Amino acid sequence: MKKLLLATAASALVAGAASAEDIKMGIILGFTGPLESITPNMATGAELAISEVNGSGKFALGNVVPVRADSTCIDAAAATAAADRLVTAEGIKAIMGADCSGVTGAILQNVARTNGVAMISPSATSPALSTAEDDGLFFRTAPSDARQGVVMTEILMDKGIKTVALTYTNNDYGKGLADSFAEAFTAAGGTVTINAPHEDDKADYSAEVASLASAGGEVLVVAGYTDKGGKSIIQASLDSGAFDTFVLPDGMVGQKLVDDIGAGLNGSFGQYPGTDSQGAELFQGLATAAGFDGTSAFAPESYDAAALIMLAMAAAGSTDSKEWSTKVMDLANAPGEPILPGELGKALELIAAGTDIDYVGATAVELIGPGESAGNYREIEIKDGKIETVRFR
Repeated sequence: MKKLLLATAASALVAGAASAEDIKMGIILGFTGPLESITPNMATGAELAISEVNGSGKFALGNVVPVRADSTCIDAAAATAAADRLVTAEGIKAIMGADCSGVTGAILQNVARTNGVAMISPSATSPALSTAEDDGLFFRTAPSDARQGVVMTEILMDKGIKTVALTYTNNDYGKGLADSFAEAFTAAGGTVTINAPHEDDKADYSAEVASLASAGGEVLVVAGYTDKGGKSIIQASLDSGAFDTFVLPDGMVGQKLVDDIGAGLNGSFGQYPGTDSQGAELFQGLATAAGFDGTSAFAPESYDAAALIMLAMAAAGSTDSKEWSTKVMDLANAPGEPILPGELGKALELIAAGTDIDYVGATAVELIGPGESAGNYREIEIKDGKIETVRFR
């Protein structure tokens, strides 16, 4: 059945070549807000895939044009308005994004579903998105935080840490991750001394830090954002002597945070999605050549999200989301010819020939039931002011 669908797509591609036109893809990420220091590499990762496809000359549907919009990461109304503008004014055919879970859910329900536009997020990790009503229009190349909670627990247990204090940013991402981690850590025999939310725009976090310190714990888990409250809580904890070692989930992993905090962050550790696959190495080489950091959090996932969108369009022979969204799961999983970063032109040739592909990409892509990554993680530690990879899980 898969080969028949691809053969049909090949015929459609040939027939449609004469009417090729610009195809706009929305790149909706938090260019301002609590993740603004890692967002540029995410956008550039997606745009690298677009440049690769355009440069191959093998995408018969047209020339793909990225159109950026600011999700803010945290303002659902602003994110929804930005996405709606891209759909109604720009005529985008797909959304690469959004980034943070709350705004992603808002765009899904208020823009994507109502307008029939499919989206692939590289970084929205809330477990709630696994069961969200999506009409088959939502996918993510990032794993759910249900998986991250287990990985974080494994890291702590391997280090012999049995008691932790936990603070999380008070939104869908923070609460989802905090709940998943607390459940996994407790089940493994650990103790969460306090599980407390924090707001992201306060001038003073001394009260929050005092509560965390009072509860105690060998380390402080900070499920927040690199450029907002999470960073401020770490600094206040160091200043007061409340904690000296911090666990950093994906939203807290960024070189700017390490630079801003300085030596006080040495010895802290954490994790974010990543693999040591051949595709990851190839992507890092492509990124270096393009002038950006390919190991930056969610940059590889962004490349994969954009690539899957375009390959799905090619397989469907259509830019209509209701058509191409039905191809994503087949393309992302075996069987088929493995496709790595730098091989998008090859993938388009195979699709046009009616040959199955298995998009492996930069993150060893494998999408499970809810249309999300099965989940691989890079364990990191802060050493001498740098983010060092310890291992992969």
